[in-house]
Amino acid sequence: MAVIAHTAHKDKLAIHRLGLWLFIISDSFLFLGLLFSRFYLQGVRRPPEINQPLGLAISIVLILSSLAAYRGETAAAYGDIKRFRRNILLTLGLGALFLVGVGLEWSEAFRSFPPSTGYGTIFFTLTGFHAFHVVTGLLALTVALLPGQRARLQEGNSWGVEAVVKYWHFVDVAWVFIFPTLYLVS
Repeated sequence: MAVIAHTAHKDKLAIHRLGLWLFIISDSFLFLGLLFSRFYLQGVRRPPEINQPLGLAISIVLILSSLAAYRGETAAAYGDIKRFRRNILLTLGLGALFLVGVGLEWSEAFRSFPPSTGYGTIFFTLTGFHAFHVVTGLLALTVALLPGQRARLQEGNSWGVEAVVKYWHFVDVAWVFIFPTLYLVS
């Protein structure tokens, strides 16, 4: 009987993982469409006013958040609740700092290349779509910190944390393509 329950759990986990990867792949197509539209509509031109140092700084913050998320996921897999909480809280802080940086970039961009311009339309659409994903990732990470979720971790079930962290990594990888497309290509 225990073997059947264990097999059913493994099958359920495999289905969940497949579903997550299908979601990530489908969401990737949206990002790819937006990235390609940048080149279709604007070629390789970019305004000289774009704040490359700020773009690089928020990129580093986001990559560090991914490292913290990975450490939190690893801690969850081993049932280390204290390290899990610490790393997920660090991820949340870095994600929020990234959003502050995007807000600063937007305030500068509105003056230099407003949404009514071709580049402004692409810039605000891509960064806005990405910022939406960051916000949903932060909400999901917050849910992973709830007491009910932590109780599951103590029982050895870290799938919820694994799923949220994989999504967070996807959001980070998307930015790795967005940053050079918007800030570096010229």
